[in-house]
Amino acid sequence: MKDFSEELKKLPAQPGVYIMHDEQDAIIYVGKAVNLHNRVRSYFRKIVGRGPQIDRMVKQINRFEYIVTDSELEALILENNLIKEHRPKYNTLLKDDKTYPYIKVTVGEDYPRILFSRRMKKDKARYFGPFSSAQAVRSTIELINRMYGLRDCNRVLPRDIGKDRPCLNFHMNRCCGPCTGSISGEDYRRRIDMAVEFLSGNYKPVLRDLTEKMEKASEEMRFEEAIRWRDLLQSVQQVAQKQKMSDGVGENRDVLGVAVEHENADADGVIQVFFVRDGKLMGREHHYMVHVGGQPEGSILSEFIKQFYAATPFVPKEIYLPVEPDDHQLLEDWLSARRGSKVTIFVPKKGRKEKMVELAVQNASIVLQRDRERFRREEGRTIGASKEIADLLGLASVRRMEAYDISDISGFANVGSMVVYENGKPKRSDYRKFRIKSVAGPNDYACMREVLTRRFRHGIEEQQEIREKNLDAELGSFTRFPDLIMMDGGRGQVNIATSVLEELGLDIPVCGMVKDDNHRTRGLYYKNAELPIDTSGEGFKLITRIQDEAHRFAIEYHRSLRGKAQVTSRLDAIPGVGPARKKALMRTFRSIEDIIAATPEELAAIPEIPARQAQEIWDFLHPGQKTGGFSDEEQNSVQEGQESQAEEE
Repeated sequence: MKDFSEELKKLPAQPGVYIMHDEQDAIIYVGKAVNLHNRVRSYFRKIVGRGPQIDRMVKQINRFEYIVTDSELEALILENNLIKEHRPKYNTLLKDDKTYPYIKVTVGEDYPRILFSRRMKKDKARYFGPFSSAQAVRSTIELINRMYGLRDCNRVLPRDIGKDRPCLNFHMNRCCGPCTGSISGEDYRRRIDMAVEFLSGNYKPVLRDLTEKMEKASEEMRFEEAIRWRDLLQSVQQVAQKQKMSDGVGENRDVLGVAVEHENADADGVIQVFFVRDGKLMGREHHYMVHVGGQPEGSILSEFIKQFYAATPFVPKEIYLPVEPDDHQLLEDWLSARRGSKVTIFVPKKGRKEKMVELAVQNASIVLQRDRERFRREEGRTIGASKEIADLLGLASVRRMEAYDISDISGFANVGSMVVYENGKPKRSDYRKFRIKSVAGPNDYACMREVLTRRFRHGIEEQQEIREKNLDAELGSFTRFPDLIMMDGGRGQVNIATSVLEELGLDIPVCGMVKDDNHRTRGLYYKNAELPIDTSGEGFKLITRIQDEAHRFAIEYHRSLRGKAQVTSRLDAIPGVGPARKKALMRTFRSIEDIIAATPEELAAIPEIPARQAQEIWDFLHPGQKTGGFSDEEQNSVQEGQESQAEEE
């Protein structure tokens, strides 16, 4: 272990956050302190009993840094943000890291919509939730849209009323068609108000209204319509039935239970959360916590609360726990600041509230026992597989891997793909597509050189900007360089990547994913040799998944470009059709097949297309055919009508 005596003397006796780095300069631990001088120094004393995990972490520290704050509360917020950003190896981490779904009603629009949302924003919309099941949220939104005939399109109303044809939902009587102007804004708003009542839990008016409509349709012998109202009535009754489990208090609270494996220092834990909204149990969710072995439950719950409630915009008024959390008062102050009103953390000792907490603990234990083997298998497929690859190549670790592939057809629309895997899992937010700019014709090596040069030059420029402006946050996904580059190919592709890295002054390991004559992954090419690999191991399976994913991502991008090029070239060849008319055609008909199927009259109905031009478009798309379309007199009549309309506008 390095000697940090000089650095430790300079630590201020102030609150703040400290950050530990290893030899690769990766962040391995983030912590907060009321007094940085005392807290950081404690890691480098010979103290017995702080746990094997902390001892392992201290041995790996190569340097540390710290950020001073004005208060312990500010330190807590900063610590949580840094943990979420960097996910250090030795911090207790919330494994799921998910956001909860909400139902969003865009009441700020003239013709509001009901949407699925993962974020609660300050955008004049009204939100309901959070809910534990995304599928349940989508089903509820579909039910409400069917009940009230609400729109789910992205058209800007009332600006776009009458501009385009109504969608299929209108023709299937699933939407009242505000885009057609067939319903007033006031009537549509009444439908939205009824939907909001339904979402607020007031089901009685909805049930009464549906019952009346069903009975009326039945009396008038409109049986198909009566069946439709009956089905909707049954759906609403099912939703209402689910809300009967209530504690009768009417408050918003979360009830947390915890279960932990104590066999080893790297043991896992489960936190069970019951969501009680307006006194009703709305749902439950469980979360895995990693690196919790040997830690007291109060410390685990404290870490969970910080990470969980930093990620969800809704904070309940009360939180029930089985044990007292670390930093109890500090957590209450932070949660109260997030909520905007007082938040209280309780540890119930008797009565119904204690029973609720016990139930949450029991559920957490059941989940931990049930999913223990599945979780270990998943970890073997991901983190374990990454370790196998690192061991095969003789590397310390390969937390982040990037794979590249090229796709083209005889040199047409050359594209490249970059896929990213972290800890053995795809990180799709960091995927990138490249449209080749400097290579004409089929030349995979030249295309790959351009892709890699653009990717790493961009990353170097971003890192330089961060240093020059002394920024704390990363500017983009290119800033982070991989621990390993995986090329789709053998020696040739590896040599291209190696030469690009040498030109840019980078030292990153590169290996090739070699395939056999049947286009199946065979092994890895690394340092001028093909390495033997266990084809039944998880590392080999991960290599195959990465190679297939890079190939899929490149092909899908190439396919999308080919489709656009085919549509564009067909319309560009029509005399008199410029960018404006081409855009109008695609906006109206959506695809080249729909344009071909349109009649001259339908083409002429587009304001940007004159009558004579409509006939010319049809003739061009149907060579050798004749249409019973416009006569000269009809064309002149349509043309005069369009010109007259333009003058009026």
